[in-house]
Parts: sequence; structure tokens; C-alpha cells
Amino acid sequence: MSSSVRVLSTLALKGAVARLAEAYLAASGVRIDADFAPTLALLERLRGSEAADLVILTREGLAEMIGEGRVARDSAVDLARSYVGVAVKAGAVHPDIATEVALCSALLGARAVAYSRLGASGILFAQLIARLGIAEAINARAVIIPMGFTAERLVTGEADLAIQQISELKQVDGIEVVGPIPLGLQTPAVFSAGRMTTSERTEAADHLLRYLSSADVAPVLRETGLEP
Repeated sequence: MSSSVRVLSTLALKGAVARLAEAYLAASGVRIDADFAPTLALLERLRGSEAADLVILTREGLAEMIGEGRVARDSAVDLARSYVGVAVKAGAVHPDIATEVALCSALLGARAVAYSRLGASGILFAQLIARLGIAEAINARAVIIPMGFTAERLVTGEADLAIQQISELKQVDGIEVVGPIPLGLQTPAVFSAGRMTTSERTEAADHLLRYLSSADVAPVLRETGLEP
């Protein structure tokens, strides 16, 4: 088996993969060489022929890669479900976000809301505030980042609220997750993995896929804000 597997993964799985990498190396002798970015950025890189053995994307993104012949269809597996949440700086008051009305009030009452332009959470949030009729008011003072962790803007004081996948919010120290956006207002993202058809490490990639989709990793997924 190869000594390393090259993985391109969505940011939502960064915490989980980073925590699992050491245990996987100890158990298999194989190092996870991972790079993380939003799914849309990864799709662009893959279409630019960037090499990888295994990819972790949204289910929709993986389906595109399968359709283009870049990912082996029979290797695809769903790994985790994730919800978009709201965070505040550590020690700040947690606003009520339990209902649609409460969420609107919290968003409109914030000095600034941080969200991502490229991530699945940012796309969902942009659509949500448009549907709620508050997009103009929110965007007039929003901190919209191209990619990365929105909760970093809480630590720097640029925003009062940060919106992102809960697993991504949890990557930043000095913040607190208030909770998910009301579940009736969002569809959970499903993150899936598959082996690249151009991989020269087929056996190693398939072994890692089996590991990531096994019951053994479920506790780590939950601890990092994901649902197996």
C-alpha cells in the first residue's frame, strides 16, 4: 500500500480529517495528505486537472465529478450530514434563533453578519435572507468572505454573528456556537467521498474510503459538529 493518500476535501470535514489522520497513520502506516477548500473552489481545481487520490465534496459536487468521469461511480460513499449554524464571540450573549421570527430579529439586530461567498452555507444563507426579505438590510453591513472560516471575523471584531456549517464554525477558537439555523429553514448538506479515476493509489484510496465511512469514525464526526 502507498505511504500516503492525497485528499482534496471540503472545509466542513477539516476538523474530522485532521483528528483522524494521526490514528489512521498509526493503524495503517498510510499518511493522509489533505488540502481543504470550499466545494466550488475544489471543483474548479479538479477541472483544472489537479491531482488527487480521493475527494470529499458535497453530494451534488461529487455527482458532478462522477458525471464528468473524474470520480469512480462505484467508489462513492456518503460520509456525514451537516447543518448551517450561527456563532458569536466567546462570552457574548447568545441571541434567540429558535424560530424564523427570532432569527430575523437576531440578524437584523447584529452590527454585522459574516458569511462565505463560495461555501454551501453561504449559498444557502444568501438564498435564505432573500426569501425572508432581509437581504438588502443584511448585506448593507455584512462581512462576506470569498472562502475560509467566517467565525474568524468574530475574533477580530469585524462581525457580531457568523454563519457557516457548524463543523466549520467549530474550527475557530474564541467563539461559541449558538446553534443551528431553524431546521425548517434549511436543508442539511451531505458530504460524500469518492476515488479519482486517475489515482495511481487505488488500493490505498479505497482503504481510506472504507475507514472514513466506518462506524469507528462516527464519534469524531459528532464531536466536530457533523452527523455520521
